[in-house]
Amino acid sequence: MKNAFVFPGQGSQFPGMGKSYYDNSAFSKKLFEQANEQLGFRISDIMFTGNEEDLRQTNISQPAVFLHSIIAYKSVEGMRPDMVAGHSLGEFSALVANGTLSFEDALQLVSMRAAAMQKACLTNPSTMAAVLGLEAPVVERVCQEVEDETGEVVVTANYNHPLQLVISGSVKGVEVASVRLKEAGAKRTVPLNVSGAFHSPLMSSAREEFRTAIEKITFHQPTAHIYQNVVAKAVFDREEIKQNLIDQLTGAVKWTQSVQAMIADGATKFVEIGPGRVLQGLITKIDNSVAVEGVQ
Repeated sequence: MKNAFVFPGQGSQFPGMGKSYYDNSAFSKKLFEQANEQLGFRISDIMFTGNEEDLRQTNISQPAVFLHSIIAYKSVEGMRPDMVAGHSLGEFSALVANGTLSFEDALQLVSMRAAAMQKACLTNPSTMAAVLGLEAPVVERVCQEVEDETGEVVVTANYNHPLQLVISGSVKGVEVASVRLKEAGAKRTVPLNVSGAFHSPLMSSAREEFRTAIEKITFHQPTAHIYQNVVAKAVFDREEIKQNLIDQLTGAVKWTQSVQAMIADGATKFVEIGPGRVLQGLITKIDNSVAVEGVQ
């Protein structure tokens, strides 16, 4: 039996997140205050008393979800992962859990990444949409056809489970693709309330900014393999881990494929650590034979 620890990404935030840890654990309170000082503003106040709109801002939501996830991870006693993975932003939490990154360095990268992504969103007005009820090859084909015909950017960005994918691109590209995908048999296409086209070529400027930042950070030898989004397989080499983090900004989140690879490599129990229960639901839809639980 192998335990897989998995960490959620942006979108899992909620008002009041992390407050019970702050109120009931001196260690957690210390970590919150350390993050406040490092970030240069009191992110804990926004997490505890901010509204949904406050928390939706990329430069807030990403460090908030990361911070909550790491504090939840530190609360887990007596169980260590045999393998780790994270959904998009969640990869940074996973890399703290397997010893590749220190908390301080990971928080610095998360903050820089969020700022670079937010800037890219302002430069290129863009969006994302969930596609329900269509298999990946059909979604990929339709996106490619729309790109070829219109010249607009639209790609498959998230493979959440076999019948839930997310497309990402220019506003027009996503709108045209959404219509075509419904014509192709999608049950629904749902516009997402996001600030831009994450995991698409429209994040290229953020990718290059992030590359500069990541080269200054020390990556340590991992204690467990990480299954990274862009390659959907076990990775242990530090330079490969670093490159995959860079590529993830413009590459797809292959979550379905990553979970399948972890199961093939012996994972029998998945523990989602961090705010929300999104990943537990996705994993059950990918393969309901494995055990899932959460630490929030």
